[in-house]
Amino acid sequence: MNNTYQIYLVSDSTGETLDRVFIAIKAQFKNIEYDIKSYFFTRTENQIEKILEDAKKQKNPIILYTIVDSNLAKFIANKSTEKKIPCFGVLGNLILSFSKLLNQQASHIPSGQYKLNEEYYERIEAIQFSMNHDDGNLINEIEKADLILLGVSRTSKTPTSIYLANKGFKTSNIPLVNENSVPEILKKNPKLSCVIGLTSEPERLVDIRKNRLNTLKEKESTSYTNIEKIRKEVEEAKKLFKKYGWPIIDVTRKSVEETAASIIKIHEIYKSHD
Repeated sequence: MNNTYQIYLVSDSTGETLDRVFIAIKAQFKNIEYDIKSYFFTRTENQIEKILEDAKKQKNPIILYTIVDSNLAKFIANKSTEKKIPCFGVLGNLILSFSKLLNQQASHIPSGQYKLNEEYYERIEAIQFSMNHDDGNLINEIEKADLILLGVSRTSKTPTSIYLANKGFKTSNIPLVNENSVPEILKKNPKLSCVIGLTSEPERLVDIRKNRLNTLKEKESTSYTNIEKIRKEVEEAKKLFKKYGWPIIDVTRKSVEETAASIIKIHEIYKSHD
């Protein structure tokens, strides 16, 4: 028995969904060999005819497809049946079931998930803004930020900012050394934007900073990693946050996602008081 199967992946879009589905299927069947042929952006009957002609010449052909146009999906299914080629639609029944459940006709637009709508462009703008305003850069534009993160070194300001940017929030982050690190515009108007103070347990910061220095292959800085100095940094930062009425999040045992979720909740409260 020939255990090599000719797999035809046919999609009217990028084929990303189909690739992932096939990887999941393949993992369930061991000791089977596959030769894969991918046909993406397939949107005409003529294209499908050519694919099926090639498949018919092969031993053990199997066709998997994601085609949202119902007429084209029926065409590939019917033609495959005529040629006695096994053919499976990955999305068809799922879209139909959702359509019935939601009582709404599906759009049947290829690449619908990649539509470049206003939300997409806002997210791209937020990412660009956050990258440009990382680590205290472009302080003179801080009033344009949706969120401002303050914190001593290694309190996850940058990764949290980028994560929030991917959620559409223009985020500026500022490393806190002392009160002089706070822009004057924020001192005069602490509620200029949604400002959040990030802090962490000193012992945890010691470990993170040491690892950072090792990664950079730099000699250990006694001031940068000194536990007593770090305790003082953290305490002074907390006093500063309380002085200006900025909410504080301890990131010690939080993932970036958890920290971001807390920040988004705070932002919602901030906006409700506008």
